[in-house]
Amino acid sequence: MTVAIVTGHSRGLGAAIAENLLLRGIPVLALARHGNDGLAADFADLLREVRLDLSDSGALTRWLESEALPAFLAEQHCVLLINNAGMLQPVAPLAGQPPAAVARAVALNVAAPLMLAAALVAASPAAADRRILHVSSGAARTAYPGWSVYCATKAALDHHARSVALDGTPGLRIGSVAPGVIDTGMQGEIRASSIEDFPLQPRFEALLREGQLSAPRDCAERLVDCLLAPGFGDMPTSDLRDIAR
Repeated sequence: MTVAIVTGHSRGLGAAIAENLLLRGIPVLALARHGNDGLAADFADLLREVRLDLSDSGALTRWLESEALPAFLAEQHCVLLINNAGMLQPVAPLAGQPPAAVARAVALNVAAPLMLAAALVAASPAAADRRILHVSSGAARTAYPGWSVYCATKAALDHHARSVALDGTPGLRIGSVAPGVIDTGMQGEIRASSIEDFPLQPRFEALLREGQLSAPRDCAERLVDCLLAPGFGDMPTSDLRDIAR
């Protein structure tokens, strides 16, 4: 049986990814600070929600030290991890980045995905088909003013995937995939940034005005197709827009 773990399923792309998996009949263990009442009602038999602040590394460590993850993964033939949860803030040059905000972003964007990836491999059957998808960003590969924390944390996921791929762990495939520009709350956050903090803000306003934002459900379907494809992980980093439909 195939099962999946999805982070940040309460809204946006994470909600769309979880829904897509559930519609395919794949049980989902969803980790987020908030639940998703709609998915919980529609997929009561397939969705298990864990309310967990993934930016709190201590809380995540305690949960990973419990038997919850091994119990969910026991005797499964295929296990999927989609590290979707992430945050954009702080958006500002260095002088405008509060240390606590930097620490929170690094914990959520980097520590949590790396901790979950390691725990998944340790807790899953060695013979299982294990697949890890980091939701990356074009910001991992292109530097943007004001986004030094976000760019650095997404680049960390890319390099993690490259390094893990070199380990050659049997039965493990990993890919850090940039999904493109999606019409989510994060895009609204970007457009709300001041030009002083993020000089490229008008470019993102133009993307909305010109209808160039992808719908979360469309993007989620393509990401899940990519994750389940036989060739997933052949390239540890990729851009969804470059992958043939």
